[in-house]
Amino acid sequence: MSKILVMDESLANKIAAGEVVEKTVSVVKELVENSIDANATEIKIELIDSGVKEISVSDNGVGMDKEDAVLCFSRHATSKLKSEHDLFNIEHLGFRGEALPSIASISKLTLTTSNGKTGTQVLIEGGEIKETKKASREQGTTIVVKDLFYNTPVRLKYIKNLYTELANVTEYVDKMALSYPNIKFKLSNNDKLILNTDGSGNILKVISKVYGIEVAKKMIEVNASNEDYTITGYISYPEEARTTRNIITTFVNNRLIKNQDINRIILDAYHTYIPVSKTPFIVLNIEVDPILIDVNIHPTKMDIKFSKMDTLTELLTKTIKEKLETRNLIPELKSKTTNTDMKSKLEELVEKYTEVEEEKPIYEELTLDLDEPEIHEESVVYEHKSDRIKKMYPVGLVKGTYIIAENEDGMYIIDQHAAAERINYEKYLKAMGTHDNHMMDLLIPLKIELSNSDYIILKEKMDKLIDLNFEVEDFGLNTIMVRSHPYWLPEYALSEAIRKIIDIVISENEFDPYKFTEKVATTLACKMSIKANDHIEMAAMEDLLDRLRQTDNPFTCPHGRPTIISYSNYELEKLFMRSMES
Repeated sequence: MSKILVMDESLANKIAAGEVVEKTVSVVKELVENSIDANATEIKIELIDSGVKEISVSDNGVGMDKEDAVLCFSRHATSKLKSEHDLFNIEHLGFRGEALPSIASISKLTLTTSNGKTGTQVLIEGGEIKETKKASREQGTTIVVKDLFYNTPVRLKYIKNLYTELANVTEYVDKMALSYPNIKFKLSNNDKLILNTDGSGNILKVISKVYGIEVAKKMIEVNASNEDYTITGYISYPEEARTTRNIITTFVNNRLIKNQDINRIILDAYHTYIPVSKTPFIVLNIEVDPILIDVNIHPTKMDIKFSKMDTLTELLTKTIKEKLETRNLIPELKSKTTNTDMKSKLEELVEKYTEVEEEKPIYEELTLDLDEPEIHEESVVYEHKSDRIKKMYPVGLVKGTYIIAENEDGMYIIDQHAAAERINYEKYLKAMGTHDNHMMDLLIPLKIELSNSDYIILKEKMDKLIDLNFEVEDFGLNTIMVRSHPYWLPEYALSEAIRKIIDIVISENEFDPYKFTEKVATTLACKMSIKANDHIEMAAMEDLLDRLRQTDNPFTCPHGRPTIISYSNYELEKLFMRSMES
């Protein structure tokens, strides 16, 4: 008797559900993607107890007839793939035909749909169709999923707390709203509204709904292309960076993805603009011919493979750097309007109308005043880097560390150590990148004694020092003699600088020329720059500020910390109540 049996469809669906449906957000994801593929312009997601008790997804898409409404719950039934050729030109979000039967197998599901002519309702419990009947509904589809994992108690036990489940769903819906700003998304939990977009197609308005108006105001539009890729969307000012990676939102042909290579490329492009522990807000869509990508590499379809990653890397890096290099990125300190201020404004407005003898509706003007403000990108593009910051005139030093300066636009506070670090970092980086042979002989050769292990490692990497224009030779047991050094090393701290470079050469496990050069430049800039509490004269302050303005990135030090913050004239007057808002 044969030991190998073909498992029944119910068991196969439960196994498939283990891959497709991990938590409540998995269900929401599959249902929302089906709605988008059905050309919906409005999608409503309603949850009860974060979706564990009930998930309802309604849309105004094309809907289905009775035959399709039943057939869609069969495994591998899909309208999106008809041949093997289609697998290599996937233009829909879903295509495997596994999601609906998998979800239905581990829940109590009701499908109500209409193609505009006839309406159908299908009731399923544990993957078994219980009833199919006519239904009254406008064109579109509603799927209600109740008691998720009711028949797989082990999986239900591993559902995290309701706050975590709700956070996961909210994050996903937020990102889909960013990907499809032309679709109205409405998300609620236990009848409490969480997200409501207008479907106007304005990505900045969606960003303001998801991340807030202040973030939306600090976004820079991106639109660039090469022969293989087109990228569109928004990137944030460095000052809006956060410590979470979840604010990098990337799409490929409007498909939400999580790709570590793309995240790394974006963060590398922001290098020295933000600290390594922080992440900028990113909303980018990558358009590419489907034949150049493979989305069928993970059950959730969240990862993707690119066949021309080098050209995408070049386009992303070049575009982001150009956008950052042509903006004034000085953080401006602003006083915020408080709730008390807003309340006072409303009271004044109501009082103004109640003083009028003739009764007039106050709703219209209140609506106009309280409407969400139209959001525009604030940044100005500068042709020359030095124009991004007007000449600043120092007026004093605070705490021996912070230079106070002014010009016609307002007041500036400059961290003298961070500013000097930026200047020196770029100087060392450019000097090491020139590959000239300018060397300087030491009047008295420098003898450096090393540990046994460090000496052995340095002997193997001695060519790296030679490439940097050092003249080095053995000098007895575990000792080297440095006779010449590159011309750009600071004379006032020569010995310390040479020792730092040797330490870096020894510590680098896998030698990457760019990373090595960058690390040397960063280390030297930090060690050789003016420190906090180093009191400098007014002439030195002016020279420092002038040299900072000429750098490629005058806004942050090599570690990503800000060099300058500012107060505009308006904000200064507002702080001292010289500028009173009406």
